[in-house]
Amino acid sequence: MHYTPLFPYFTTVKTAFRVLCDDYVTEDNGTGIVHQAPFFGEDDYRVCVTNGVINKDVGPVICPIDAQCRFTDEVKDFQGQNVKDTDKSIIKYLKEAKRLVHQSVMKHSYPFCWRSDTPLIYRAVPSWFIRVEDMVDRLLANNSKTYWVPDFVKEKRFANWLRDARDWAISRNRYWGNPIPLWISDDGHEIVCVSSIEELKQLSGVSVDDIHREIIDEITIPSRLGKGLLRRVPEVFDCWFESGSMPYAQVHYPFDGYQTFMDAFPADFIAEGIDQTRGWFYTLLVISTALFDQPPFKNLIVNGIVLGSDGKKMSKKDKNYPDPTIICDQYGADALRLYLITSLAVRGESLRFNKAVEITNNV
Repeated sequence: MHYTPLFPYFTTVKTAFRVLCDDYVTEDNGTGIVHQAPFFGEDDYRVCVTNGVINKDVGPVICPIDAQCRFTDEVKDFQGQNVKDTDKSIIKYLKEAKRLVHQSVMKHSYPFCWRSDTPLIYRAVPSWFIRVEDMVDRLLANNSKTYWVPDFVKEKRFANWLRDARDWAISRNRYWGNPIPLWISDDGHEIVCVSSIEELKQLSGVSVDDIHREIIDEITIPSRLGKGLLRRVPEVFDCWFESGSMPYAQVHYPFDGYQTFMDAFPADFIAEGIDQTRGWFYTLLVISTALFDQPPFKNLIVNGIVLGSDGKKMSKKDKNYPDPTIICDQYGADALRLYLITSLAVRGESLRFNKAVEITNNV
């Protein structure tokens, strides 16, 4: 079933403006009807890919918002306006077009930046990915070769996460970070992955000992296919890619430390919080599987997370937990140790800090 769109934009996209169904839309939250913008939301993207509105690997990214969150010339009636400031203009447009049925204000949750406390939007940007979806069977096989404490985290939480793993966007659009070593032609058809400082020197004729952006972004590589100069892509690595590369990077492998690396890989033992099932544990396994097709560790202990009194992450700004020095000063460190080694945290479950204070007092 197709429908006539409210605005005269992107009307040439033949697969668009269709009525679809999906379980994530409910009758008890809002109107029960949700607009799908495939490049501005995770569920929107998933639904549109599943139903053939867009193609995951082929076709343009329809994103009429620039990096400053302003409408582009593709949306001519609101071009140059900030997305969050156009509500009144959009309502006026719909009224004049006699397409506004009802206008009201609804209260609902909305994402805000945890640093600047400003509103956020989802926006699709070109990214570099690791094809994790093609590795799922290998990831599960390598996970089965490891020993976890507690074991339910391995078999349930982590294995379930691996089964539903999606391709990993390893690029970030920021200045600070490890630059992705890809040089590309203007038409995007020639790509060179530079493997070392020495190879960069050979390809560009420029010798450097600092590979941060302010240095290597100015370095070009002559095309071997007659496409002029290749320039580095502007993105840097996701910091989780760096932490997942720890077993190799810490000994400068493969350039140095071969025997040191071979003697210590895979690691006999690692330990971290349960949140790392979607963080460090995951990135370690993905990169290790891609490079060596084996797990990066043999044994792993998972601890639960100590939360604030309100059950949320401890926050200095929100002051949602009592001063931890109170426990040691009033009850002694041994009482705290005894409590913690028998607490939920040891079993990989969350622990509210105010309860820790109360129980330590009883101990």
